[in-house]
Amino acid sequence: MPWLQLKLDADRDNAEALEDALLELGAAAVTLEDNADQPLYEPGLNERPVWNRTRVTGLFDAATDMDSVVEALTRNYPAPLPPHRIEILEDKDWEREWMSHFQPIQCGERLWICPSWREPVDPKAVNLLLDPGLAFGTGTHPTTFLCLQWLDSQPLSDCHVVDYGCGSGILGIAALLLGAAQVTAIDNDPQALIATRDNLARNKLGDERLHCDLPDKADRTGKADVVVANILAGPLMELAPRLAAYLEPGGRIALSGILAEQAETLRKHYSEWFDDLTVTSKDDWCCIAGVRNERFQQKT
Repeated sequence: MPWLQLKLDADRDNAEALEDALLELGAAAVTLEDNADQPLYEPGLNERPVWNRTRVTGLFDAATDMDSVVEALTRNYPAPLPPHRIEILEDKDWEREWMSHFQPIQCGERLWICPSWREPVDPKAVNLLLDPGLAFGTGTHPTTFLCLQWLDSQPLSDCHVVDYGCGSGILGIAALLLGAAQVTAIDNDPQALIATRDNLARNKLGDERLHCDLPDKADRTGKADVVVANILAGPLMELAPRLAAYLEPGGRIALSGILAEQAETLRKHYSEWFDDLTVTSKDDWCCIAGVRNERFQQKT
């Protein structure tokens, strides 16, 4: 069954009021989108990002009398109704549509990320079969790609790797395929831990080599050889002592989810615990890698 969409070109001052009004008029869902290419990467705590120019879209059942909806919205809304239009949303197989756009990706010299429903491009390569499910992480985003590329360049044989903020499990599973002996995958979203276990099974890796846990339950007493954390700059700032505590001196770390303009601040912050910090970039995103020092071993 197709759906009907009522799209309104709003601004920062009226977007949320229009959202409330559409829900009151029976919209099954309302979305707010950037209508002027104004990125909002990292909202503050309890802050909801709203763009200066926002497209508000109400989704209605196909049988809805949209003329009546617009009339009621015009009558009840306390300001002139902004420019709007009604469109039909096709009844597509959205999963199949998404699958058609997820292609194999080469990350470094050895590693390929392959959709689980496609044959690997190079059967002799290190091929990670992935079905992201409901959790973030396919390798297409620059932050994930940079972490995968870093892992591909590292000697991981017999290492214990911590994948902090594991999402779909892509980084931890890649580490296992590249030679790691053990991975601890940590995320605050239980769905991410489910997706990680599913992807682990898809790659025919025994669950005895990868342990999933929530942050508060994860064991921080066992020292890891490598930590990867693809999150955002704000959480990475707060997590620095915790991430450092996973590593003995000489342990390696890679951090991503960092915008280019945030990289120097993060690099200086982590220099308390890590030496040889280097920054690599792709598009507007960065990855910071370094080696655990001995200076603040007692503090963490």
